[in-house]
Amino acid sequence: MTTASESSSHTGPAIPRGQGGDALSVAAREIFAERGYHGASIRDIAKRAGLSFSALYYWHSSKQELFAGLLEDSVLDYVRTCDAALHDCGDDPGERLCSLVRATVDYRVRRRVESTIAAREARNLDPAHAQRLAELRESATRLFQDIIDDGVRRGQFRCEHPAEARRAIQAACNAIPQWYDPEGDVEPAELADRYVAIALRVVGA
Repeated sequence: MTTASESSSHTGPAIPRGQGGDALSVAAREIFAERGYHGASIRDIAKRAGLSFSALYYWHSSKQELFAGLLEDSVLDYVRTCDAALHDCGDDPGERLCSLVRATVDYRVRRRVESTIAAREARNLDPAHAQRLAELRESATRLFQDIIDDGVRRGQFRCEHPAEARRAIQAACNAIPQWYDPEGDVEPAELADRYVAIALRVVGA
């Protein structure tokens, strides 16, 4: 890994004051998606962001910290998206499941690149970072499972294996970044409608 001592001059376009961190995040996302964790270098990320090494290290102490921060920001965005979707729902399990599925589809479409990076490269996280991300993801998993379990208790969902139903729904949603084309003929809202219908069938609503 390149160190801060290997600094080079800023040769890219000028970064507006206060926006260097945003430029760095965009560059890191692109480079990690193109080359993977091991193929990405701090030098290339800094160059694409239009930053010197000293500026890059102002935000992150290493490539691992930059990578972990990118993934954690993405997962936190998902958790916030889910919380917001459920905030205005009542306690009806069907309504809550539909809202959660729509939020998940929205997130997977909106942050396709980060979702793909996480699926392919998360194994390269150091244990402490991996544990932190696992805990965040588990909070989202509990949202799905609690809703499905509640629906089964109330007799609204008729599925013999709630845990497997939850896995099937999440797996279907999580696979969206692998194939979804924003230039294709399926709009995000229609895609969400389709996945809501699939989820309701899976739980026997």
